[in-house]
Amino acid sequence: MESKKPFDESGEEDFVGMAMKVSVPEGDLVEYRLVGDYVYFRSDVEALGEAMGAPMPSAGELPPEAGAFKKILEGEWIKVDYEALEKAGEEMGRAPGEEAPETEPSPEPTLDAKTQKKLLGALREVVARDVEFTTAGGADGTERISATAPFRTLITDLFDEIRPFSEELPPGVELPSAADLKDAPADKVTADFTLRNGELTEVYVDLAKLTESAKAEKVGLGLKLSSGTSPTAPAGATELKPEELTDAIAAAMMPEEGEFPEGEFPEDGLG
Repeated sequence: MESKKPFDESGEEDFVGMAMKVSVPEGDLVEYRLVGDYVYFRSDVEALGEAMGAPMPSAGELPPEAGAFKKILEGEWIKVDYEALEKAGEEMGRAPGEEAPETEPSPEPTLDAKTQKKLLGALREVVARDVEFTTAGGADGTERISATAPFRTLITDLFDEIRPFSEELPPGVELPSAADLKDAPADKVTADFTLRNGELTEVYVDLAKLTESAKAEKVGLGLKLSSGTSPTAPAGATELKPEELTDAIAAAMMPEEGEFPEGEFPEDGLG
């Protein structure tokens, strides 16, 4: 992600670039980029269909009306105007002939400074009481910190500390009850933090500890922080208008002429 402001101060209008990729050992499944005014995306639909258990048709199986949609199935880059895509999404959510509302959108609920201070105090108290820390130094200014705590105890204590001022939280925020948390794993969970010259560079957690049904002995989740690169627009992307994209998807899903079961539609057509 790239923003004109620090991330903690950024609103939606401040982000000027985003990039996301979902991969498996065999290769990339989906890739998405937002650069300037356009959304870019591509997908290995065959691999994606296998992963989801829903095989997709090949480009050669599509009718001529599918047009550029074939390029999606061929795994090529597609680009769509971001503002036009948002507008099309809003129009799809309105009834035919209904005009867009003129009212200003409601501001997102936020925590006031007093409540933020209470939350931070509650977090500090629980961490100090429930979490054990160990540190180990390394070469080149590297330091490793391990934080270990019984998972159920940690989250139960945290919500118990927050519950007394739950009415000060934004509308719609509901805290889980003690009964909701009783089935949480009781095992100790460790989060490993790696710092280099005082800056956080990696966080690692074994997710297998959070479930009793994990088939693998260890399921590692790692978050690495490093110098970023600006998202760039891929070369050769085919531009599609939002309506062309929806029409192409509809055409791809329609059976070819003569394939409708007998009696599916009235003889005089659709009214």
